[in-house]
Amino acid sequence: MTFEWRRWSGVHSRLTLSYVAAMLVVLGIYAAGVFTVVRRSASSALDTQIRADFMWATEMWEEEPDGRLSWFDGHGAIEDEDRPWLRVWTPNGELLAQTAMAQRNPLPDSASLATEPSGSIRTADSAGLPFRVLTRSVTVGDRPVIIQVARSEAPMRRELYQLVLVFVLGLPLAVAAAALGGYALARRALAPVGRMAERARAITATRLSERLPVDDANDELGKLALVFNRTLERLENSFEQMRRFTGDVSHQLRTPLTALRTVGEVALRDHRSKEEYRATIGSMLEDADRLRSLVDRLLTLSRASSAESTEAVPMDLSSLAEEVAAHLRVLADERTQTIEVRRETNAPCLADPVLIRQAAINLVDNALKYSPNGSRVVLTVRAAEEAGVPCVRLDVTDQGPGIAAGDVNRIFQRFYHGAAPAGTRSHGLGLAIAKAVAEANQGRLTSRSTPGEGSTFSLILPQAPIVVPPADQVHSSRPASAPLPHRRTAASA
Repeated sequence: MTFEWRRWSGVHSRLTLSYVAAMLVVLGIYAAGVFTVVRRSASSALDTQIRADFMWATEMWEEEPDGRLSWFDGHGAIEDEDRPWLRVWTPNGELLAQTAMAQRNPLPDSASLATEPSGSIRTADSAGLPFRVLTRSVTVGDRPVIIQVARSEAPMRRELYQLVLVFVLGLPLAVAAAALGGYALARRALAPVGRMAERARAITATRLSERLPVDDANDELGKLALVFNRTLERLENSFEQMRRFTGDVSHQLRTPLTALRTVGEVALRDHRSKEEYRATIGSMLEDADRLRSLVDRLLTLSRASSAESTEAVPMDLSSLAEEVAAHLRVLADERTQTIEVRRETNAPCLADPVLIRQAAINLVDNALKYSPNGSRVVLTVRAAEEAGVPCVRLDVTDQGPGIAAGDVNRIFQRFYHGAAPAGTRSHGLGLAIAKAVAEANQGRLTSRSTPGEGSTFSLILPQAPIVVPPADQVHSSRPASAPLPHRRTAASA
């Protein structure tokens, strides 16, 4: 019982009840319309018959030898309902003649209606049976008379009653058929939803490769299933990246932690001199510093991957490039390398200064690391355009060996080292962080390389809108010769 109630308390029942309610309204309106049309048609036909009876009464008369007037009464095969109801009155209210039908069904109001021969059709009762009466003055022969004809409404009402009876008996059958049809249609229409629900119930974190069935990709349910499948695909990719990332992080953290533990255990086995303990502690501090650097980079990557945590403000990318060049010039001097900054535009970009600084440092550090001694790394800030949108672009060009064809699609992956030069240490996170920073700031990071001639990494960021204050505010707040201060826009707030 509970199972059946649950089945009928869901979308199937609501759709079925809605369909039945709609059918009730439609059938009710249809029945009312049909009844109204049939009633008016029957009433009009009855009035037409009464006027035809009146025309018959004015023509089908004869004068008896004694001077009396008589009318044909329709004896014989004519049924009672078709026999004419007729009364003929004198202008003084004296009854001259009447048919047998009029004798059997006397109308109490007949005499009073004869005093007002207006020629209109009125309603009168005879023992509870309604009649329609037409009374009108005419001249029969040379005599002025008042002819009164009538017909019973019983046949018309009997037809209407039969019509109502058909509606009363047929409407429940129609509603029942509508309910069955509506339930069948709802069940058939929602069958794909049931199949999708069953499949979705079986999808877990370990079975994200499963997909919802798509019966028809062109209807609404098929489009919904496709959207869910795309969501499941993104979730599968995210889980896969997370598992891969977790495995890579655990592997990267395990090495310095193992080194720390090993060095400590070896140092504690035997008594050692002060210098040996100092060297051991120095080695442990070096591993701890490497571990801290890895954790910092992972935190930076985590923040860069979340666009909600960025604080985009207008910033001068050229000044940032010069700052990064000055910061890393010490590393370049150790290898007799040079860092050159070229400014080709003064347009500010819209980005998070902290994250962009880290991304630029990673790109320049990567260029120095993969370039030979005595080479040059060039930082160029220039204007660009992406899909018709003005941008600012930082190009970092080195003179290294270039990127191997097999590494082009992998250099931005986390923990991917590539063919690092001898004597260098890399966590494989620099380019991944730079790419995540670019995307978090509504930009992108691209690379182009020629084997044996070097590589160029381009950090492309949206240009910040420049808002110039109105002339009246400029003249009222500062001298005309003073430079315009940079105004922070709503987009940078």
